Amino acid sequence: MRKLLFLLFCSFPLMLAAQRTILHCGKLIDVTKGEVLTGWSVVIEGNKIVAVESGYRSAATGDKVIDLKNKTVMPGLMDMHVHLEDETSPTQYVDRFTQNPADYAFKSVVFAERTLMTGFTTVRDLGGSGVNISLRNAINKRLVKGPRVFTAGKSIATTGGHADPTNGYRKDLMGDPGPAAGVANGPDECMQAVRQRYKDGSDLIKITASGGVLSVAKSGENPQFTEAEIKAIVETARDYGFKIAAHCHGAEAMKRAVRAGVNSIEHGTYMDDEVMQLMKQHGTYYVPTIIAGKSVGDSAKKPGYYPELVVPKALTIGPKIQSTFSKAYKAGVKIAFGTDAGVYAHGKNWLEFVYMTEAGMPAIEAIQAATVSAADLLGVSDILGSITSGKLADIIAIEGDPTKDIQAMGKVKFVMKDGVVYKQE
Repeated sequence: MRKLLFLLFCSFPLMLAAQRTILHCGKLIDVTKGEVLTGWSVVIEGNKIVAVESGYRSAATGDKVIDLKNKTVMPGLMDMHVHLEDETSPTQYVDRFTQNPADYAFKSVVFAERTLMTGFTTVRDLGGSGVNISLRNAINKRLVKGPRVFTAGKSIATTGGHADPTNGYRKDLMGDPGPAAGVANGPDECMQAVRQRYKDGSDLIKITASGGVLSVAKSGENPQFTEAEIKAIVETARDYGFKIAAHCHGAEAMKRAVRAGVNSIEHGTYMDDEVMQLMKQHGTYYVPTIIAGKSVGDSAKKPGYYPELVVPKALTIGPKIQSTFSKAYKAGVKIAFGTDAGVYAHGKNWLEFVYMTEAGMPAIEAIQAATVSAADLLGVSDILGSITSGKLADIIAIEGDPTKDIQAMGKVKFVMKDGVVYKQE
């Protein structure tokens, strides 16, 4: 009896290894070639893709077959600009005085799961309080459901800059937040702020290189770091293995950021021809966030939704992003999908595909922006971004063919992340 139990125990890992999941895909989007294939199978063992082949593979004993023959299958989508801790609300400016970190943490769990269920299996969280780091850890431990999160933790700003957390406070509450709180002035403090993000457990660095729309400050486009400060951030970030995302609306801020070596420009509202040429020269990605621009423009029309200082910025800057995206796309600037989720209601990320195609990008290229291009920006092309043997099993399926009707991107019926099925309808 003992010998039998021993043999069973020893063979258990082999038994697990033999178990496979086979997806029978009616249509399969090959994002590396930009093609829609018909009648293919994807074979998964554990959390990895082990085969992608034409035809519907027959199941062996112990295999699990998932029938997606009436669906379009593609890699898990990747949103390169989200804020999972919070969501737009007319009370958002007061909430920071009435809610605790635990309140934001519980909300973030809801937003994370909603994001995953709409087909986004990987996101870059570009700034919060630090709760986003704990959220990432909880998702990685499978304590809660959500996308794979790469987070900047707390964004880095200058005093009074877009990510200075005390903007709009009365004077006795403002204080003088420093590098530990993500507020830095001069190259030395900028270096310190990056190192603090490393200590906190961030995955990347986010800077606010220009003014912003929703901060309680006058300008939405003025440059807010010197080029020397950005260079200090970039050089220090590289020492620690970080990539750098730069929030920018104004052209001068973009020029400084691109020349200093950031990896992506976020929003890019007033991008001009010189900026586009610089970005192409340096290989800098553009993350447009068209839906955020439209959302803030709409919300600003509602009386009392935003503070008075914010309204004119939202009405002016927001509507411009889609046309900027169109120019950048036609100019050949590299584009990665991003939405600024949280500025609008989480779960509507897919609408960015609609706005991208409206502006002239073919549907297949918009999907590539949210898969292979996003993976390249993150530096994870070896494990994510396409349905390829050897990569992690992040796979979704939708109802309809998005190359014929982009609205199909809002009809996600199947979600697998890291080999685990989270949604199947």
